[in-house]
Amino acid sequence: MSSESQAQASPKGEAARSSVASRGPPLSPPAAKAPELTDELIQGGWSKCWSRRENRPYYFNRFTNQSLWEVPVLGQHDVISDPLGLNAAPAEGADANLGNGQRKRRSSEEQANSLKRAKVSHGEEPRRATNRRLAFGPVETHSVPFQAEPSTPISPGAPGAKPWSDDKQGAAPAQAAPAPAPYRPAVVYWDLEVQTNAVIRERLPAEQLPPHPEIELQRAQLVTKLRQHYHELCHQREGIDPPRESFNRWLLERKVTDRGRDPVLPSECRPVISPSMFREVMNDIPIRLSRIKYKEDARKLLFKYAEAAKKMMDSRNASPESRKVVKWNAEDTMSWLRRDHSASKEDYMDRLEHLRQQCGPHVTAVAKDSVEGICSKIYQLSCEYSRRLRHTHLGLLQDPPSAETPTAAAAQEDEAGTTTAAETTAESSPNPSRLVYCYPLRLARSSPPLPRVELHFENDVACLRFRGEMVKVNRGHFSKLELLYRYGCIDDSRFDKFLSRVWCLLKRYQVMFGGTANEGAGLQGALPVAVFEALNRHFGVSFECFASPLNCYFKQFCSAFPDTDCYFGSRGPFLSFRPVSGSFEANPPFCEELMDAMVAHFEDLLEQSSEPLSFVVFVPEWREPVTPALARMEASRFLRHQMSVPAYEHEYRSGSQHLCKREEMYYRAVHGTTVLFLQNAAGWAKWAPTPERLSELAASYRPSRAPQPPASPGPAQPPADAPSEATVREDGARDKTKERP
Repeated sequence: MSSESQAQASPKGEAARSSVASRGPPLSPPAAKAPELTDELIQGGWSKCWSRRENRPYYFNRFTNQSLWEVPVLGQHDVISDPLGLNAAPAEGADANLGNGQRKRRSSEEQANSLKRAKVSHGEEPRRATNRRLAFGPVETHSVPFQAEPSTPISPGAPGAKPWSDDKQGAAPAQAAPAPAPYRPAVVYWDLEVQTNAVIRERLPAEQLPPHPEIELQRAQLVTKLRQHYHELCHQREGIDPPRESFNRWLLERKVTDRGRDPVLPSECRPVISPSMFREVMNDIPIRLSRIKYKEDARKLLFKYAEAAKKMMDSRNASPESRKVVKWNAEDTMSWLRRDHSASKEDYMDRLEHLRQQCGPHVTAVAKDSVEGICSKIYQLSCEYSRRLRHTHLGLLQDPPSAETPTAAAAQEDEAGTTTAAETTAESSPNPSRLVYCYPLRLARSSPPLPRVELHFENDVACLRFRGEMVKVNRGHFSKLELLYRYGCIDDSRFDKFLSRVWCLLKRYQVMFGGTANEGAGLQGALPVAVFEALNRHFGVSFECFASPLNCYFKQFCSAFPDTDCYFGSRGPFLSFRPVSGSFEANPPFCEELMDAMVAHFEDLLEQSSEPLSFVVFVPEWREPVTPALARMEASRFLRHQMSVPAYEHEYRSGSQHLCKREEMYYRAVHGTTVLFLQNAAGWAKWAPTPERLSELAASYRPSRAPQPPASPGPAQPPADAPSEATVREDGARDKTKERP
C-alpha cells in the first residue's frame, strides 16, 4: 500500500476504534475542555450542559428551548431571546468594527429613511411614522446654543450646531447589516417625536452617584425595613395602623426641603418633624375615620369615636380640664345614641363633626408628644440608613477597592469625586449665561462597570432579574425605555449597561411607592393621551414638569430621581429646573407641601423671565378647606384663566400603566380637577387660553369609553347618596393621592 493510502486509512482506523470504544461503559468528560461561552451568548440565554447519553457537551437556550451540539454562533438568535440585538452577527466590511447599538441604529435609520421616501412619493405626511411604529430613529442632538440673540434659539437639528454628545460615528456604510425588527406595541401612550420648545441656561452636571444594582438592592431592603418600623411605632404608641400611603407622601414632602445626598431617604431636613406625617397620623387619632355610605355605619363610627376619645384621655397624662371636657362630650353622645333611634345618616355625621370639634384639640394636645416621637424616630433611622448606603456606594466606585476602613475610604473617595467633578466641569466649560434647548441631565461621575442583569419575557411582560430580585414591565413600556435610552444616554452606545439601568429604575419606583397592589399608583397618575395631544396642538406644550420614564408622554420631562432617570431623558427634579421660556404641563403628586413649593417656583420663574413662558397646571379641587397651593394660584397675578372639570366626568391614566392591563389603564376621577393657566405677558400673547382652545381642551378631557370596574374604594359612578366634600373623607382627611375609583 502506498504511503498516500496509509495516510488516508489512518483517520478511518482511529474513527473505528473510537466507535468501538463508545459502545462500552460511559466515559468521563475528555480532558480537553469545550469552548466556553462568551458573555454575549450567556446574556442571550445560552448555557453549556453535558449529555450523559452522548458523552459530550451541548448548548441549551433557556429562552427559546433550542439545543445545539456546536458552540452557538453570534447571530443565531431571535427577537424574544435577544431583544437588544446583543447576539447580532457582525456586518461585512465597514460595519464589522462598529458596536451592536451603532449597527442597529444605522439599519433603523435606513429603514426610517426608506419609509419616509416611500410616503413622500405617495404624497403622505411622514412626520410621525417612526414613532407610531416604534422604529428607532437617530439620537437627539442636545445642548444647542444660541448664536447671537437669546430670543431666537437654533433648532436642535440645525447644521453647524455643536451637539452636547460627542458622537464619533463615521460615515454611514453603503449597506447596513440587517437588524431584528423591534417590538411594536398595539397601543402607545406617548409621542416621543414632539420636539422641545423649552429653553434653559446651560448648567453643570449633577453631583449624584451613578446607580448600581447592588446599592439599589440594599436601598430597597432598608426602605422596606423603615416602613416596618413606621408600622410598628404607630401600633405600639397609638394603637392604629399607619394612614394609607402616608409613608409615600412623607418621602415626597421631605424631599421638598431635603439637602441630603441620598435620592430616596431623607437625611438633612428642617424641621425634623414632618408636617405631613404628623398631620396624617394625628387625623387618625383616636380612630381612623372613613367614608360612610349607610346610616348604621355612621352610628357605629360615632359610638367608636366617643368611646376611643374617652379611653384615650383616661390612659394618658391629660390635664383635669381636658379630661373633663372629653368625658362630658363622650357621655353626652352615648346618651343621645341610646335614646334616639330615628336619626338619619346626616344627623349622625353632624353629631360626629360636633364631637370632633369639641374633643379634637384636647386629643391632639395629649397625643402631640407621642406622634412627634414617631416622626422623629423615623427621620433618625432614615439618616442612619442614608449614611450607610453612601459609604457602601462610594466603596463600590473605588477601582480597585481600597484596603482602608469603609468610613475612611468613603471620605477619601468623596473628596476625589469632588475633584473629578471639578475637572469634568472645567473640561466641558458650560456657560451659565448661554441659552440652550433643554437637554437630559448629566452626572458628574462616570458610571462603573455594572453587573449582569438577566432578561426574559413571559408573554407580554419583560422580567429582569438580579440576585434573585425580579422586576417587571410590559413589553410596550420596555420598548419605550429603549427609545428613551437612545435619545437620552450618551455614555453607552453599545447598550452594555442598559439592562442594569432599567433594573435600577424599576426597582427605585417600586420601592418609592410601596410593594402592595395599587399602592403609590395615585402618586404617578397621568393625563389621558387626548389631553396631551390637545395641550400640544393648542397651547404648544412639549414638556412635563412631573413625570417619570414610565409614565411620560413627551421625551422632555422632569422627574424625582436624577440618578436613575437621567439616562432615559429626565431633566432632573422640577424644583431645581429653571426654564427661561417654553410651554409646560404640570400635574404634580397630590402632596400639599410639594404643590405649595411648586407654585412658589412657578411665580419665581414667571417673575424673572421676559421670554414666552406658560404653565398649564392640573390640581385637585379641594375646597373644604382649600389647599394653600390652589388659593395661592387663584390669587396670583400670572393667572390668565381657570376652569373646573367635575368629578366622575373625567379620567386619569393609571400610575401603574407599565404593569396594568389595557382595560385597567384609565380610571374615573372621584374628585374635581382645577386647570389653571399661569403665564407671563409674552406667554399669554403666544399661548392665550382663548374660548376655542379651551373648548377643545375640555372636549379632550371627556371619557371616550364606558367606565371600568373600580380598582380601589370609591364608586365608578356617583351614587344617589355620594358623600359631599363636607363629609369626613377616608383616613380622616382629604386623600392626597389621585384616587383610584
